[in-house]
Amino acid sequence: MSRPALRRRTYAQDMRGHHLASSRACAVTVTALVLAGVVLDYAVYPQLMASFAALRVVTAAGVLAGLALLYTRFGFRHVHGVTFVWLTFPQLMIAWMIHVTQGETSLFYAGIILTIFAVGTLFPVGYLYTLAFGLLTVLLYLLACVTRPGGVVDPSQLLFHATIIAFAVIGSTVYTYFNERGRRLLFALKDELAHKNAELERTNRNLAAIKGQLVQQEKMAALGTLSAGLLHEVNNPVNYCMLALDLAQEDPAARASPRLAECLTDARQGMARVQAIVSDLKTFAYRGDNAVADVPFCVASAVDTAVRMARHELRGVALRRDGVGTERVLGDEAAIVGVLINLLGNAAAALARGGTTAPEIAVASAVEGTRLRITVTDNGPGIAPQHLARLFEPFFTTNGVGQGLGLGLSICYSVVQRHGGQLSADSVPGVRTRFTFDLPLAPPDNAS
Repeated sequence: MSRPALRRRTYAQDMRGHHLASSRACAVTVTALVLAGVVLDYAVYPQLMASFAALRVVTAAGVLAGLALLYTRFGFRHVHGVTFVWLTFPQLMIAWMIHVTQGETSLFYAGIILTIFAVGTLFPVGYLYTLAFGLLTVLLYLLACVTRPGGVVDPSQLLFHATIIAFAVIGSTVYTYFNERGRRLLFALKDELAHKNAELERTNRNLAAIKGQLVQQEKMAALGTLSAGLLHEVNNPVNYCMLALDLAQEDPAARASPRLAECLTDARQGMARVQAIVSDLKTFAYRGDNAVADVPFCVASAVDTAVRMARHELRGVALRRDGVGTERVLGDEAAIVGVLINLLGNAAAALARGGTTAPEIAVASAVEGTRLRITVTDNGPGIAPQHLARLFEPFFTTNGVGQGLGLGLSICYSVVQRHGGQLSADSVPGVRTRFTFDLPLAPPDNAS
């Protein structure tokens, strides 16, 4: 529906309630005036006062019946028609009084004029409505005068009074026209103001979103500068450590002790992870179409490595693997191991904070077309709905001061995105939290 058509429909609905209230007020006013007219009967036609009083009571009852109908569903839907009908009751009453008294010279014609102006002021539905009611009133007046037993006695009085009534009809119609026009203009202004306010609110929201994006870009720029310096400063000592670990692995004592050899291997993987983290920080800060190494690796092996490296955080937590087989995927194994370590560490921390009685983490994988979907699920306290949408924002964290920068999940999101996948989270507070991401499967000819 177009905006002008919607405006007209809204205006009609708005005015229906206004007309209903106006009609009810008009009915009460007309009832009071009809009954109070007994004073006029006594002053002008005391000999007919009893019959006029009875007629006034019947007319007032008819108006009140119309008023009662306006409180029903039918009256609400047909407020204009119902009002037009009960408004004719006073006119019929006055026309009959004119008919049985002095005809064109009767003073009751003033009552007809009063009713016409009442319609134009108390019930200003529309100028056509007022004009139709006025023409009906003129017709009733002429019939009341012409059909008298003696007919029209004084044509000049008939012409004079009929002209006065016609003037009242014209004046009331003109007033109603400009009243209706002013009301429409006021409604249009209110509608335009509401529309402008809505546009302003949308603009403010857009500006707030743009401001947030600019702040994020500034954070990313600062993070990139920090990461570039950090990479340079950290790489040298890490390289020394890795060289020392390589030499230690070649030592006969290390070769002779499987446990020592495993510890040295884990230490070397840990140092490689440090290098990967710093590199990820820099890559994350300058997101682009960064190429990912298309090296096939086994997901189960990556999970084993991640579990070993997060072993300290996983103490006391039952770890379950569902369907993690020998599927091979393409990508950067060290980066994916880092994603798994982060997800396992976050799950373990959530279980510890929630005081879960039987903490458990489940790692599962399933093939979906040409990609492998991996999920990490815990039975912890879950994530609040207001936090769920912000999990992957840089620097957003629900941990206390000094317990992380809020970059872990952001970096994980970037790593998975560079692999052409999507990292997502869903949670049921008090039941579970599940993180899901997907990786490209390695072609069969790449498997070995």
